[in-house]
Amino acid sequence: MSVDPELASVNGRKRSQRPQASHREVADELRTRIRSGVLRPGQRMPTQAKLADEFGVERGAVRQALRILQSEHLLTNVSKGAPATVAPGPAPARLAVGPEVPPQPTMVALTPRIEAAFAASHVKIDALCLTSVSLNLALGGPLRLIHAGRLEPAKIDVRVLLPSRNIDLAFPTALDASAEGAVHDRWLSQRNAQGQVLRHNLLALRATHGIDVQVAFRALPFTPPVKLYLLNDAEALLAYYTLGRHEREIDHEHLQTYDAEGTRSMLFAFEQGAGLRDTTFVDQSHRWFDALWQTISSELELTS
Repeated sequence: MSVDPELASVNGRKRSQRPQASHREVADELRTRIRSGVLRPGQRMPTQAKLADEFGVERGAVRQALRILQSEHLLTNVSKGAPATVAPGPAPARLAVGPEVPPQPTMVALTPRIEAAFAASHVKIDALCLTSVSLNLALGGPLRLIHAGRLEPAKIDVRVLLPSRNIDLAFPTALDASAEGAVHDRWLSQRNAQGQVLRHNLLALRATHGIDVQVAFRALPFTPPVKLYLLNDAEALLAYYTLGRHEREIDHEHLQTYDAEGTRSMLFAFEQGAGLRDTTFVDQSHRWFDALWQTISSELELTS
């Protein structure tokens, strides 16, 4: 069984301190699971207690998320008692790509594309991001399908570019300069924890399913203004980190920061063969990623 990225350290024990998801982020992830077919029509949802434990939130936040999905007619029987049920509906469709397809929030768009990529015999994922939290959440669906025997890749290669711990991040950053160290330490803790869980979940497939898995990380000397996911040499998914002013609780203090809500960033999809624009964008994105990997990036250790 895979380890949830928001729940556990690599040794399987729950972390005593973890960043909490909002009720909207919980709703986004559950919506993605329903639309991608991980949660099927008529299936009972996990209990509110289990969902609260998985996402590291209070049950009230889970109930808010479930009510949002009920208002969208994706769930039925939402109450404080028995678990909700996925509403009946048409079979889930894969995310389309191309110039006429509008962008979608990362946690709506990324999971079905990652799941589709895992249908290949050789899965290749390159990612450039700030902490890899979105990638971890998106991997939850295909990992569950592998453990259920519904996906059977033979080989998985994952490369991740993350900011170096030794740089002055452009964001997240504190409005009060005296709190900058605390904000940086929180980001670094998230970067390391998410990376460790991603590596653990994927490498565990060697022992459980005999899959040839390779996971590598390298550090960038700058803060990436965008997140980029390259899937099986065939797709490029791009989202801008759009900054806003946010209040974060760090070490029991409420600090004002400039930060981006990465899981809600709008994701633009491009696909090889979907026209000259898309094909060129995918090719150039691969060239850009490979150039960063081979030149100015450095070894990255996921330690504090």
